[in-house]
Amino acid sequence: MTDKESAATSPGGKTHPETRCGYVALLGAPNVGKSTLLNRLVGAKVSIVSPKVQTTRHRVLGIAVTGGDQIVYVDTPGIFTPKKRLDRAMVAAAWGGAADADVVVLLADAKLGFDGDARRIVAGLAKAGRRALLVLNKIDLVKRETLLELAETFNKEGAFEETFMISALNGDGVEALLEAVRARLPAGPWLFPEDQLTDMPQRLMAAEVTREKAFIQLHQELPYAIDVETESWTEQDNGEVRVEQTVYVRRDSQKGIVLGKGGSRIKAIGSAARADLEEMFGHKLHLFLHVKVRENWPENRAHYRDRGLDFDV
Repeated sequence: MTDKESAATSPGGKTHPETRCGYVALLGAPNVGKSTLLNRLVGAKVSIVSPKVQTTRHRVLGIAVTGGDQIVYVDTPGIFTPKKRLDRAMVAAAWGGAADADVVVLLADAKLGFDGDARRIVAGLAKAGRRALLVLNKIDLVKRETLLELAETFNKEGAFEETFMISALNGDGVEALLEAVRARLPAGPWLFPEDQLTDMPQRLMAAEVTREKAFIQLHQELPYAIDVETESWTEQDNGEVRVEQTVYVRRDSQKGIVLGKGGSRIKAIGSAARADLEEMFGHKLHLFLHVKVRENWPENRAHYRDRGLDFDV
């Protein structure tokens, strides 16, 4: 059963003769702003954001309702030349997210232009026979004449239906993109309940938020050596939630970096994560973080399975 078939039979789906619903894949190289755009389109934080490339490691669904339309955005890992197993799994997940999408959006960093990553993605679209909406992001950082030249360069490839220039960070141009997406949605019933924003389980969402805060705190020292897992999620009688998480590092020397002097850094990570999670889930949350060494976590099959990644790709 496909995702669409499964969702369509879920309780809470809404149908109406005028409703439209479809999947919209957000493709792009690492760190072009896909997660920032997704959060803006959904109107809530459903995908984590950090200054580091490859922050998004798996497919993230963000669900938005506009008028009679339900749009299921698929935020994908950045597409680049993979070198390791985790890299290959993330790139495969990105292309898999685009394979069955009703609309494909290619997001490009206007500062970087038509670089090697962008060329490879455009070539991949051509190979798959898919046309896309071209979205040039971070336009506030580039001169207008440069943007026009860049749009012309991309469009010479013949892979795009329309071009949009936006700033995902401040929202400029996003409304026009949204209307173009809505116009391309197929008619049909909603696939998810009206108040659902993502399909990500709470435990995984909580782990991702903590990983985001760790990335922000540690991006100069431990770019990709960490992972976070939610070990327990206990709802208490007073409505509060107790959450225990483990931050995994690959070497014993990295453990002290994550902990910080007197535990100061792990406390800062936990405090920032807890504030976000309380806002997201709407109740008081007690977060307890532990740091452990797991040298081979990028080779752990369960890590891939839990995140919907293909270990054997």
